Amino acid sequence: MHPSEVLFQGKRQPLLLPACDHYAGSEKLMRKSMALQQELGPLFDITFDCEDGAAAGFEKEHAQLVAALINDEGNRFNRIGARVHDPRSTHFAADVAAIVGACANKLAYLVIPKVESLSDVTRVIEFVNRYAAPAGRASLPIHVLIETHGALRDAWDIAALPQVECLSFGIMDFVSAHYGAIPGSAMRTPGQFTHPLVVRAKLEVVAACHAHGKVPSHNVTTEIKDSAVVANDATRAAGEFGFTRMWSIHPDQIKPIIKAFTPRLSEVNEAANILTEAINANWGPISQHGRLHDRASYRYFWTVLQRAKLAGLALPDNAAALVNYATQPEAT
Repeated sequence: MHPSEVLFQGKRQPLLLPACDHYAGSEKLMRKSMALQQELGPLFDITFDCEDGAAAGFEKEHAQLVAALINDEGNRFNRIGARVHDPRSTHFAADVAAIVGACANKLAYLVIPKVESLSDVTRVIEFVNRYAAPAGRASLPIHVLIETHGALRDAWDIAALPQVECLSFGIMDFVSAHYGAIPGSAMRTPGQFTHPLVVRAKLEVVAACHAHGKVPSHNVTTEIKDSAVVANDATRAAGEFGFTRMWSIHPDQIKPIIKAFTPRLSEVNEAANILTEAINANWGPISQHGRLHDRASYRYFWTVLQRAKLAGLALPDNAAALVNYATQPEAT
């Protein structure tokens, strides 16, 4: 049995996605992001943006461009998604028809902004599936932006939907929806990590995702010139709030985000050593350095290795062997 089968018997395995979700709107930036992904590999996802990326009056042409680029041979890893206009927009249906209808098989996911409720999301999924199912993609992953009062209220139920794989927190629209009751300083650091209403919203999104094995994605950092600010925000989002993914809005933000969400080599070595002993003990409890470990901690350390591999970290030999481990005849 594979270690994941041993460790997660009857339990939901956590979904893992690349730690960075890079947004690009104009054709120039979309092509630039594709070139960077080809250079670095599928260490980050790209989201082509129709909501904020389309020029007024050219929404149809922009959606067609997005579809063409996703179908392009430059989309080497099939890790490009798209954000469409919100479901109440007159452009929503045309976006879905143009993008999902043309490239459902190469589309990594579809991002839905400004939903107001669980029923909004279920209706969107039904509509998207009308275009995805004929292409053989009946379960196209859906990412939902939590940026309204209603969406936050229903976050747990939205995260429970099987087709939803990620909830993203939209801090700017969320703060704006309070019409001045939350100060604008809460859209950026340090306010975004200290204002009680924003903290509550982030924690609700994260808790809902982890309860249902989905991916919580942190909002953007609007500071694009100072990589230290980006790195600090990503580190706090991961370490203090439990996010496992974060948006990027500039190519210079990608590497700091990936680094912040990647386990340290010391963590990887610890995970490999503990799991190696666990295999030798047929997954029974062990003691290492005076500390007890059993399947509860084994699940944590197995996830550490998976996250490191997803981030492209060069794994030590014993960690690489564990990640590629295929059989364990003695395991039960």
